[in-house]
Amino acid sequence: MPHALALAVEVATTVLTVAGMGYFAAALIAARIFIAERRASPAEFAPGVSILKSLRGVDPGMLDAFRSHCRQSYAGEFELLFGLSTLDDPAAEVVRQLQREFPDRAIRLVECPERLGTNGKVSVLMQLAPHARHEFLLINDSDITVSARYLERVMACFARQKGPKPVGLVTALYRGRAQGTLASQMEGLAIATDFQAGVLLSKWIEGGMQFGLGSTLAVRREALERIGGFAALANDLADDYELGARVAGAGYRVELSPTVVETAVPAYRWRGFVEHQLRWLRTVRDARPRGYAGLIFTHGLGWAVLNLIASGLSPTSLWLLALSFFLRQALAMTVGAEVLGDRQVLTYLWLLPLRDAVSMGLWAAAFAGDTIVWRGERFRLKGGKLSPVE
Repeated sequence: MPHALALAVEVATTVLTVAGMGYFAAALIAARIFIAERRASPAEFAPGVSILKSLRGVDPGMLDAFRSHCRQSYAGEFELLFGLSTLDDPAAEVVRQLQREFPDRAIRLVECPERLGTNGKVSVLMQLAPHARHEFLLINDSDITVSARYLERVMACFARQKGPKPVGLVTALYRGRAQGTLASQMEGLAIATDFQAGVLLSKWIEGGMQFGLGSTLAVRREALERIGGFAALANDLADDYELGARVAGAGYRVELSPTVVETAVPAYRWRGFVEHQLRWLRTVRDARPRGYAGLIFTHGLGWAVLNLIASGLSPTSLWLLALSFFLRQALAMTVGAEVLGDRQVLTYLWLLPLRDAVSMGLWAAAFAGDTIVWRGERFRLKGGKLSPVE
């Protein structure tokens, strides 16, 4: 019996290792397709845009992130609307500083005192939207830093012609700028080498984007109104994912912009890192349960190490580990360095085996409950909805 069990473990880990290598190879192909697609010249389309930002507290590098939005080389009109639940929030002074530095830009600070649902960000957006002057709304997080051609490249995607469906929403990939702690570096590495690779593979397999990313959500008002407005997302944790999914479900296309933005990764300690990762993983599990189960195949390097142990260092297991390691490194460098332009990836590449081991453990741990910690509060997540934990 012990021998039969050991053989079963060896066979299972061999199969999972090979499947993991298949995932790495497929993600590499998806990345290459995206690289080829974004070489196309952007269309000339520069409508008026209202940029909406829901704020709470001051994030690292927030003012510089806001400045990058004011330095756009964009042919059309745009405005920046910042929403706060109270003007006593320290983020209000950051916005006022921005207004002093860029007096010629249309920058408004709006108090949004009502709590309309469990998702505070969406609650603020619901109150901001009536103040927006333009037909196109663009939502992104407060710590997002963009290039000078950001708006030009994002809005040009609305003019893409691919079949009868109009483009209803445009989203964008992002890279993470680590703040110095080991946990922050691990988070940045996960964004560059795991999450964004999965996004590109999903886009390729599903024949296009079927969801949105919080780094950029540019949406037509028409499409937003058709899904019930921001109010339809008031109790959703994954509001960015749901906004894209519902726009796609309403008969519009979701496009992935060629531009890449940057987010500041907090200087996490290990507890904050684990809580954030579990929140993200349980959100994915809730929104895409089959996709979450499929993440078992993304841990190819971990399965290769377990296969090496289970097989007693057999020559075949050594060969599988070497090939898996090569493909994992190639994927990390292709997506992280080439697609995202993340210069930190090469610096922290030595952390990749540790990152993969931690990721494998967190993936398994995320099955063990449905509670998450968000901004210091505990919630239960079910069916995409949040309910406070007493």
